[in-house]
Amino acid sequence: MNQDYIKNENFETRTICPLCQKDLVMKWQRDNIPYLGEIMYITANCQCSFRFTDTMILSSKEPMRYELLVENLEDLNARVVRSTSGTIRIPEMGIAVEPGPASDSYITNIEGVLQRVQNVLMTASRWVQEDKDEEKFARSQELLCMLNEVIDGKRTITIIIEDPLGNSAIISKKAVATKLSKEEAEELNTGMIVFDVDKSELAHDVSDNVQPLGGD
Repeated sequence: MNQDYIKNENFETRTICPLCQKDLVMKWQRDNIPYLGEIMYITANCQCSFRFTDTMILSSKEPMRYELLVENLEDLNARVVRSTSGTIRIPEMGIAVEPGPASDSYITNIEGVLQRVQNVLMTASRWVQEDKDEEKFARSQELLCMLNEVIDGKRTITIIIEDPLGNSAIISKKAVATKLSKEEAEELNTGMIVFDVDKSELAHDVSDNVQPLGGD
């Protein structure tokens, strides 16, 4: 892609629709999000019903890991910035939420993160119950119980956020921030289109891996 395009606030490009092979207009809109930095929204809609949306990060910081020991109700209020390239882990529960092509960015607090995980667990619990998988259903109920205890301030867990692009963070005096090594950063998923200005290339990570049942 011509780098002059990337400097514009808004522009359009044309390509071929993968479904009907007709002309497809892609709209690009640049924005600056607090904590997340410069991004480009990409959308395309074809008359044949094909739709495409994605987010391209135009800048990146040092790859970082943030770790917070959640011990009490006050810790639940710690602010969390999760970009579309952030991976969230709760090691005590065996939970890892990795970014995929449809992942979104958000600014919330620790309780908000736990509620999102809770929603995933409730959905997974219904699925395994319908499949009559008693072992996984029991595990999902155990994890939901653990989450409720954390939200009530009765259980201690660790929240870890890792981001190869450095756009995620836990904002708290108790949070421990550590720079990731190059090798550690390369093992993480980004879940989006990343534009590397230095290399002048596009890389698209389409991985998606959510482990809500605490599997090995």
